[in-house]
Amino acid sequence: MGVAVQSRWFSVGSVASWAEPGVGAVATQSIADPSYGPKGLDLMREGVAAPDSLRRLLDGDERSAIRQVAMVDARGRVEAHSGGGSVPAFGHVVGEGYSCQANMMERDTVWDAMARAYEGSEGDLAARLMAALRGAEGEGGDMRGRQSAAILVVGGERGERQWERKMDLRVEDHADPVGELERLVTVKRAYDLMERGEIMAVTGDAEAAAQAYREAVALVPGDDQPAFWCALVLLGTGDEEGARAMMARACGAEPRWRDFLDRVIAAGLFVGDPDAVRAILPG
Repeated sequence: MGVAVQSRWFSVGSVASWAEPGVGAVATQSIADPSYGPKGLDLMREGVAAPDSLRRLLDGDERSAIRQVAMVDARGRVEAHSGGGSVPAFGHVVGEGYSCQANMMERDTVWDAMARAYEGSEGDLAARLMAALRGAEGEGGDMRGRQSAAILVVGGERGERQWERKMDLRVEDHADPVGELERLVTVKRAYDLMERGEIMAVTGDAEAAAQAYREAVALVPGDDQPAFWCALVLLGTGDEEGARAMMARACGAEPRWRDFLDRVIAAGLFVGDPDAVRAILPG
């Protein structure tokens, strides 16, 4: 479950986006009342369906006419509200397990375009949420312009790691917040691959670890950190040529990786012959 949002308002993600694994997600906007987020999650955590949770909170809000809120619970039940006092163009569309809503838009075609983009997209939830934001931008988006964007994705099941977020990224103030958010989503995917590769390396699957790191490097070719760690993993597979190439790439972008390598060895983070590790440093 998750929420993606874009607005001509600073730090929209800190106000609009709320979600908890195995419980639900809430988007609170227009003249937003952030309390809809935690209060809605509290109700859904107690087993109240998303539509009933939203109705209860609206009934207790004297200013519900200026609110726009959507909620979805872990069973896929969803409901949205667009108060009649919201700033035009405003509206929403509710589909199977999702809602798209917008206010202060240039055109009243935005939310339908979001729904079409969401339903017509492929990939994981983050990719589909980003497609919906792009759909809104294609229809003119926020009439005031652009400033911030955010994406929050959590798991569908409750568990011991109830605090865990699969993706929690914000662009607080940017000329192209959706474009910057897309870039950050790609960086997040690369670092997720690195984490996966680290686990594989620790469990002894060096080839799979190396592949994960190679994919991370390919996703963010301008980031020297994946190249550094990829070099060490490749060395562990016996690919000395590949390791040297990756280390040269990292050190060429940031010379301090050379000294950092000694610290990694001293900390015992790399298991192997220190001399062999140092041998992959560029001359």
